[in-house]
Amino acid sequence: MDVELTPKTAQKYYGSDGGSYYIWSSSDVPILSEAKVGAGKLVLAPRGLALPHYADAAKIGYVEQGQGMVGLVFQEGPKEKVVRLNQGDAVALNFGEVSWWYNDGDSEFVVVFLGESAKAYSPGQFTYRFLSGTNNILKGFSMEFLTRAWNLEKAQVTELLTSQTGQVIVKVKEGIHIPDPCESDHAKGIVFNFNAAPFDVDVKHGGRAMSLTSMNMPLLGEIGLSAKLVKLDANAMFSPGYSTDSSAQVIYIVRGSGRVEIVGVDGSRALEAKVTAGSLFVVPRFFVVAQIADGEGMEWFSVITNPQPSFSHLGGKTSVLNALSPQLLEAAFNVTPDLVKLFKVKGSKDVIFFPTPN
Repeated sequence: MDVELTPKTAQKYYGSDGGSYYIWSSSDVPILSEAKVGAGKLVLAPRGLALPHYADAAKIGYVEQGQGMVGLVFQEGPKEKVVRLNQGDAVALNFGEVSWWYNDGDSEFVVVFLGESAKAYSPGQFTYRFLSGTNNILKGFSMEFLTRAWNLEKAQVTELLTSQTGQVIVKVKEGIHIPDPCESDHAKGIVFNFNAAPFDVDVKHGGRAMSLTSMNMPLLGEIGLSAKLVKLDANAMFSPGYSTDSSAQVIYIVRGSGRVEIVGVDGSRALEAKVTAGSLFVVPRFFVVAQIADGEGMEWFSVITNPQPSFSHLGGKTSVLNALSPQLLEAAFNVTPDLVKLFKVKGSKDVIFFPTPN
């Protein structure tokens, strides 16, 4: 099966003194549109503000670096919620919800967005509609409509629409104070910190994995997504595995480097590549993927297009192969009982993560 899965880094889409936005475009990464997923990265400088906007896709934002704030206006209400975000936080974003992002720290604030794009205006990409700035979607309306909608005079409407000369991302002027988070429960149910939660799997010298699903964030049930953070130790391996529920995965390498192999549904190798921090690749439905870290280890964040995903692995004591009877394995592989016995013994030591062989 001829599928282009080469890992890619993001390309700058927009930049200003307030920060930049990077995208993985479906023209550069065609599998994004084929798998109906999307990805982007927001990098805000200190005092950088991503202007209020809404998007045509559901996604999960992961704070890769720094700290900042996000303001959210949910479809029901409407009422603004301002939430503090720190490195390791994941925030769920539903279709059409208005958000803004602000860096009130002293270093860069970096957020990676991964999600689905099945209903997007351009499948494979996130499209944003801004509510202020030179690309303000409201500028398309006539003065008559806006003066009546806002109950303002023409001069006042003109001032609102034209005073902001920046677009997408701006740097907030000194003296303007963006509101701080004021209610402790604002983050409940929409933000999950991977640094504070216990790991689902933790193998010494192998790695650790943690999942974010609709079980620990019910909002994901509405959005239709889940996420996973995986940390591989130096030279360790993550077991070959595949989705059993027709989910696709979009995977972003947060730190470190390593190798990835993906096998297609016809049994041929669809990808064998080196991946480094900032790389992104997609695992299509029913494809099998495995990773091995380099000497510095490797960490990745992934989003899955199912709020309660199910995966099977082909290595370790939880492997579906290890669950088969010795007699069946002997017949299926046409090998000796001694080799099957060795396979059973050797394959029952580790779970998902395999430390460096001695």
